[in-house]
Amino acid sequence: MPGRMGLTTKERKAVLRNQASNLLWYGKIKVTEGHVQSLRPYVEKIITLAVNTYTDTVETTVVTKDAKGKEVTKKVIKDGPKKLAARRKIMSLTYDLQFVKENGESKADFKARVKGINHPLIEKIFNEIAPKYAERAKELGQGGGYTRRYLLGERRGDAAEVAVVELV
Repeated sequence: MPGRMGLTTKERKAVLRNQASNLLWYGKIKVTEGHVQSLRPYVEKIITLAVNTYTDTVETTVVTKDAKGKEVTKKVIKDGPKKLAARRKIMSLTYDLQFVKENGESKADFKARVKGINHPLIEKIFNEIAPKYAERAKELGQGGGYTRRYLLGERRGDAAEVAVVELV
């Protein structure tokens, strides 16, 4: 049975969560065919949830005091109730992957690049992936179909069928 992957429920959920996180972060991963059959619907639901709610934002004004004691009003854009619920649901379905310091990047440059981003994978899903697929849905007139798989053949050693899964 392709759905069980020969694992207990706890292990299977951890593997799916890990693979989904890596697929959304890197855009492409290599797994066995059995894992592909379980992974694709899992990732499709995450992306659909993000596509349906990424525009739900609320703009509010906040009054704060600056260093000199003057009152300053700022406009703040926050998540609306649907987007907040979707964000929390996606956080429960994926692992919180973090940025990695690139080769030759100074510590100050790295801190400047990641400043203010607490959950990079979630931000990537809502700011890059969801708008891309919402635009694609308007062009094609359909939702879904966010992943593609390529069969690579049998793996040496155990002859398991291996495939590459990627975001379209």
